[in-house]
Amino acid sequence: MWQTYYTPDSLDDALQLLADHREQARLIAGGTDLIVEIERGIRSPVVVIDISRLPHLDTITQDDRQQIHLGPLVTHNQVVGSRLCQDHAFPLVKACWEIGASQIRNRGTVAGNLVTASPANDTIPPLWALDASVTLQSGRGRRTLKFEEFFLGVRQTALQPDEMIVDITFPAMQGDQVGTFLKLGLRRAQAISVVNVAVVLTMLADSVTQARITLGSVAPTIVRATDAERFLTGKVLIRDVIERAGILAAQTIAPISDIRGSAEYRRYMTETLTRHALEALAEGTEQDTLPPRPVMLWGKTDGRFPARASNGSQAVHTETDNEPIVTVINGEAKTIYGANDKTLLRMLRENALLTGTKEGCAEGECGACTVFLDGIAVMSCLVPAPRAHGSEIVTIEGLADGDVLHPVQQAFIDEGAVQCGYCTPGFIMSGVSLMDEREQPTRDELKQSITGNLCRCTGYYKILQALEKAFDA
Repeated sequence: MWQTYYTPDSLDDALQLLADHREQARLIAGGTDLIVEIERGIRSPVVVIDISRLPHLDTITQDDRQQIHLGPLVTHNQVVGSRLCQDHAFPLVKACWEIGASQIRNRGTVAGNLVTASPANDTIPPLWALDASVTLQSGRGRRTLKFEEFFLGVRQTALQPDEMIVDITFPAMQGDQVGTFLKLGLRRAQAISVVNVAVVLTMLADSVTQARITLGSVAPTIVRATDAERFLTGKVLIRDVIERAGILAAQTIAPISDIRGSAEYRRYMTETLTRHALEALAEGTEQDTLPPRPVMLWGKTDGRFPARASNGSQAVHTETDNEPIVTVINGEAKTIYGANDKTLLRMLRENALLTGTKEGCAEGECGACTVFLDGIAVMSCLVPAPRAHGSEIVTIEGLADGDVLHPVQQAFIDEGAVQCGYCTPGFIMSGVSLMDEREQPTRDELKQSITGNLCRCTGYYKILQALEKAFDA
């Protein structure tokens, strides 16, 4: 998968490695995009630089100029769980909540979503509507770019080979501003956008004084619906105004037809989603679409992975070195050789011989490979095996207490929630994580907890029944 895997000890070390290896290197934080690209042969980096445990880069703060700052390691779920973002960046919170499922949001970073630069990526439109900037850093210094300067085309940015995003900045929404994000996917979770829309309005009483509308998955880059924005300025959000704004937004785009939808369908849905977003803002119902207590699958943690102990940068050359991965799996210290060029999933199955964790898709779609990494539920098929060095892993084999099964395991047996059984370990791991997070979840929260897990046999009825029984036990 790669020839050399570096785990730098500091930001300066990471930047020096980028400067040394340039086009041959790729940074990895969450890996939810990069690992899939490597598996599909889209990218073949010689060098991978793991920055996922650099200290102090996963913070969300607000400065004295009312600017919100997201560090480069801030995950989607950390945005969802941030009170600051909930109060002053709701469109971004909503977009982060719509990405993948909890296991993906626990690893995937907002900065990584920006660097991938797909026009269908969900965090770009709300950040663009919020007038965001990115700060890039290299050994040569720093520079800050507005989004229209940063995004150059489909999966193309102004990021140079020796640079990384070190800050994402945008003005905090004020009391006279409202905003939201809507997305159309082919299913309720784990779906790429067919169309997405972000809207931020500044209001004076009932009148719009400024509008920013951004449209995703409808052009090579995110599109500003400037005609609709100008039309809305000075208007009250009544039905005729909203309908006209939707029409103008749809006239802005230049969509293509692909496997997810035709160009005609995208135009129609752009108009529809723009109207729905404006209607929700007019009625004040935009936040009704976000659960009051989103399920994170953080277990007993705060959703942040521990920073790596400072003991010098580490390099593993997969072709010549046999550097061990020293980790703790299911409470036992393990020293594993020969896995430095694998994913965590394959290390667990092939090296640790823990075959309970299943490989269903190898790209974060099915959830059968769910494990706990330092207490947080993740898709192990998207985690590089060297990331386990110095970490703690829990798999399905580690849930029982001796011969006594975990209550979720026992409930799956009692309620007949297993048919072919292939997906079962992932469902159980998600249920166990939820049990550590919530004492008495609602049925909707039970459903949220398994949005990252696919079953092709049961229709989910028995699975939900088993989860309910486990919490009642």
